[in-house]
Amino acid sequence: MTDQSHLALDSGDELESGRENPSMAVPADTAPAGTGPPGTAPADARAALAQARGYLLGLQSPGGWWKGELETNVTMDAEDLLLREFLGIREPAATERSAAWIRSQQRADGSWSNFAGGPGNLSTTVEAYVALRLAGDAAEADHMRAASSFTRQAGGLEKARVFTHIWLALFGAWSWERIPALLPEQVLLPPWFPLNVYDFACWARQTIVALSVVLAYRPQRALPFTLEELGGPDGWSPPQPSSLRARGLLALDRLLRGYQERPLGPLRELSLERAEQWIVDRQEADGSWGGIQPPWVYSMIALHLRGYALDHPVMARGLEGLEAFTIEDGTRRLEACQSPVWDTALALIALSDARVPADDEAVIRAANWLLQEQILARGDWAVRRPDLEPGGWAFEFANANYPDIDDTAEVVIALHKVGHPAAVRTQEAIERGVRWVEGMQSSDGGWGAFDADNWRALVRDLPFCDFGEVIDPPSADVTAHVVEMLAEVGRAEDPAVTRGLEWLLATQEHDGSWFGRWGVNHVYGTGAVVPALVAAGVSPQHESVRRAVRWLEAHQNGDGGWGEDPRSYDDPAWIGRGQSTASQTAWALLALDAAGERSPAVRRGVQWLVDTQRSDGGWDEPQFTGTGFPSDFYINYHLYRLVFPIMALGRCTR
Repeated sequence: MTDQSHLALDSGDELESGRENPSMAVPADTAPAGTGPPGTAPADARAALAQARGYLLGLQSPGGWWKGELETNVTMDAEDLLLREFLGIREPAATERSAAWIRSQQRADGSWSNFAGGPGNLSTTVEAYVALRLAGDAAEADHMRAASSFTRQAGGLEKARVFTHIWLALFGAWSWERIPALLPEQVLLPPWFPLNVYDFACWARQTIVALSVVLAYRPQRALPFTLEELGGPDGWSPPQPSSLRARGLLALDRLLRGYQERPLGPLRELSLERAEQWIVDRQEADGSWGGIQPPWVYSMIALHLRGYALDHPVMARGLEGLEAFTIEDGTRRLEACQSPVWDTALALIALSDARVPADDEAVIRAANWLLQEQILARGDWAVRRPDLEPGGWAFEFANANYPDIDDTAEVVIALHKVGHPAAVRTQEAIERGVRWVEGMQSSDGGWGAFDADNWRALVRDLPFCDFGEVIDPPSADVTAHVVEMLAEVGRAEDPAVTRGLEWLLATQEHDGSWFGRWGVNHVYGTGAVVPALVAAGVSPQHESVRRAVRWLEAHQNGDGGWGEDPRSYDDPAWIGRGQSTASQTAWALLALDAAGERSPAVRRGVQWLVDTQRSDGGWDEPQFTGTGFPSDFYINYHLYRLVFPIMALGRCTR
């Protein structure tokens, strides 16, 4: 797919697609490896860049977009089997392929982890175990004995998360009376009322509306086996409040569960009808809900309980859409989400950094695809910003209800770098995107991912919400991307940027890093913020930038790379620590380059990328460096290991 025109970095570079070309000219600003000033890039960095660039171009789809696999943990696959069991559509052959994938991910101690190399997770292990029992694996099999032993030692299924208990309750393996209250009447609350559905982040909002319907019906589909072997040593006991707020919320939960037993008939039916319509209205064109697995599966269960047959158009689209999120390669696994808009925007930025011409055919095809993906309809975000005109981009192929600020910022940066023949159309799209993003700034000066001013922390403390982040407050990484985008389009003097910069400077950690909400973790946050500060006019000599540089240099691994384990969200000892990865090394290099560093640390980081590159131009990265919910849910974006190293190599070899 890639022709030779893609293999010249610029008119002054003489590069071939292979790294081993003995006649390759050494650019004037680069000395042979091991010689020259310590801040210059290794001599073979440009060849590595050309190889990576050619590999990325070869991954572009005919439609113009890029999409890497979005790998998560086996709860996606276990819950897919449980959903199909509940709906009565589980097929033996597909079940066995899913089971094969689940078995392949089991750890030596019998557990399943939430990320590669991570510790065993109780809830993930319970769900994987139940799915394998459905697939026919005997409780007496060695791998199942190991799993049940781990479960008991971790406290048993009594200590699992609320969502796991809901799945067990659906099949009679857990009591509905032990599930915290969640009422469909909540959908009737106005947006100004505390704990209304719009107080929740969009991903949680879609999930709780669907689950409120499920909990109103409390269905059961009996399993053909029991789970007595998963019982913990201490049994189940109600949660014990640790604060006045917690005591108050537990009292509220008891009150609501009392109402759950004897709801007001007309009010309950009105709320169920309203929730049903709310769910149906938010189904996306691809059959999903929000383009993500949790609200998708619970919405289908909720609508099934409301009487929707499997051949109803809404249900049929939902089931067909799940197949499009399924990867079949001998085993069967489900993507929790898909990221083509995000991947395509990052790929275009990477190609620009690699000096691919702005009017290259591949670049124009990608830009055309992004232009058609702009969302010009209102979504839930308009509840908080009713007068704001739409203009954002979503993460997925189809998610018109939930464009996000992070994607929109990166798409605008990407489009601004394109030399599109339809310049007026492109500029209009950019301006719509910029206006929408500026309008989504929260009142404290930062930006969240999907909503403005979505920070009612009380929601986090509800007994029902024991898994993952449920609100969407501003984060350093999203705010940085927006600030960088506004600077890219010449808006660095805007008041929105001034407030964004103040927010970023105020949220720097004491050690000099920034927390990463959507990537692991402080390396990601710092790698996003430093380039944004400098792009918006903050001097590389500013003390905040210098502190960040010192932090990055202090956390460089002995091999020259950077890495950070997801456990850093829970254990400070892991902050900035972990096995070197291509994406995290690139994030560190992007920050150091923006800060004007030409240090031995930069040279060693670039050399690590060169030395670990595969022969096809890519990098191996089994580690999970993306974040869904800090502490709970992580992502391995398979394209991160390519696009970010290209950006870093491109900028460090300029």
